[in-house]
Amino acid sequence: MLSRRDILKLSGAGLVAGSIPGLALAKADTDARFVLVILRGAADGLAIAPPFGDGNYAKLRGELAFSPGEINKLDGLFGLHPALADIHDQYRKQQALVVHAVASPYRERSHFDGQDVLENGAAGVGTLRDGWLNRALAPLGGSLGNEVAIAMAQNTPLVLRGANSVTSWAPSALPDAEESTIRRLQDLYADDEFFATRLVQALDAQAIAAADDEMAGMNSRGNEAQQLQTMASATARFLTADDGPRIAVLEAGGWDTHANQGTTAGALANRLEGLDNGLKTLRQELGDSWSKTVVAIVTEFGRTVAVNGTRGTDHGTASAAILVGGAVAGGRVLADWPGLRSSDLYQGRDLQPTSDLRSVFKGVLADHLALSDSWLESAVFPDSSNAAAMRELVRSS
Repeated sequence: MLSRRDILKLSGAGLVAGSIPGLALAKADTDARFVLVILRGAADGLAIAPPFGDGNYAKLRGELAFSPGEINKLDGLFGLHPALADIHDQYRKQQALVVHAVASPYRERSHFDGQDVLENGAAGVGTLRDGWLNRALAPLGGSLGNEVAIAMAQNTPLVLRGANSVTSWAPSALPDAEESTIRRLQDLYADDEFFATRLVQALDAQAIAAADDEMAGMNSRGNEAQQLQTMASATARFLTADDGPRIAVLEAGGWDTHANQGTTAGALANRLEGLDNGLKTLRQELGDSWSKTVVAIVTEFGRTVAVNGTRGTDHGTASAAILVGGAVAGGRVLADWPGLRSSDLYQGRDLQPTSDLRSVFKGVLADHLALSDSWLESAVFPDSSNAAAMRELVRSS
């Protein structure tokens, strides 16, 4: 049986690549790193960044309200959930910021449609069939065998689907392939550039992600928090490889907290702790590359302000987004805060959105990945003239 170390040796020696040299992952044209983390299920922005200083907060949130002493304060109005300890530490180091009362243009409450709009970058459901991040790749020079972006998932999410070639990786619980099997696949694909390239990439990707015995023992089994740490560690390996991608998309599920949401403990606290640990792993394993990195943490929509009858929250509208990374101009909360009076709520129940997520994405793509405003407006986020780019989200180089 071939171990992952063997795969690395075979790939390096050209045994796998055969007569197709140079078809492994190739260095992207940009040295900046961007990681998009999608929290699927509608994460509660009022718990992620509680507005403890709003006079209506405690009354409306009821048993899900945090006291000022339970949270990590960001300023006189907002704090961070106590489970987000490392993100708070990065905030104090001015390497993290929060954008509050933010949403995509979507105003209904379907997970499927909300994620569609979040990822296609359009003004409505189903109007674009590819993803905004895929469209953004065109000026960055990626191609088959030279992908700039990687999906850390079994299936490529919509945000990365489209005309520009991307790659993907996810851990597998299957046993390693035998050397004879790899040789047969190599022969089978020898005359097919696409499949030959993908074979080489799969082997190279596995070698990058699992270059030591400890990582080789990790697979997709285990709880969500463990899986996220596994994916974060692998993401760091890809983004720091000399011939690796520079953009990655991660997904984390389980944010649909209809029942028993909890505050300092419970289902949501456990999810947030797993997220915080995963991001800490990513930061630590990126090493020096952290200084060139922006991580955007977003969700499809927020949750209701009031608690429901099962001690949870229902589908809402605006939420909170987080940017963290060594390239982030942090230590700030960006919010045109709408307030939590009944008359201020969207449809009398949700946090009113005052910022557009596309504005956040535009700012990061323009100032971090050096994409032109004209390209962002015409190709990446068409029909978004009402969502001006948020500037100065990242440090000037």
